[in-house]
Amino acid sequence: MVERELVVDILLVEDNPSDAELAIRALKKRNLANHLEWVKDGAAALDFLFQRGDYVGRSSALPKVVLLDLRLPKVDGIEVLTQIRAHPETRELPVVILTSSKEEQDLVATYQLGVNSFVAKPVAFDEFARTVAELGMYWVLVNRVPPDIRSPS
Repeated sequence: MVERELVVDILLVEDNPSDAELAIRALKKRNLANHLEWVKDGAAALDFLFQRGDYVGRSSALPKVVLLDLRLPKVDGIEVLTQIRAHPETRELPVVILTSSKEEQDLVATYQLGVNSFVAKPVAFDEFARTVAELGMYWVLVNRVPPDIRSPS
């Protein structure tokens, strides 16, 4: 298959279409959504990251950040994070949990697995949009990672 040259800065893993739409609009407002890929379940996220299934042939460059919900169909966010951290190619990929969960056990479990940040989704529309925009600004424009993290061998 011919390699697709899609460069993705943000991988949004979110099963709730309303939350995804709001996040995408907030990122577009800050001009951060041009290089965004939205997947609706954990299996699709893993396929994207590891170039499997529908994503065979995509560019091997990794996103700058994964915004990952925990409560996902097919493969939950904890398992997605576990698999990301288990592979040398993705081990250092920045992952931000963006979830409605306020469970302390989720917070502890994700940090034990090496998450970079855990953000509880604000309930208020404006606050949610502002939070996502600020996350995008930080992880895409401010944060720096070594060059080999973006392009696994």
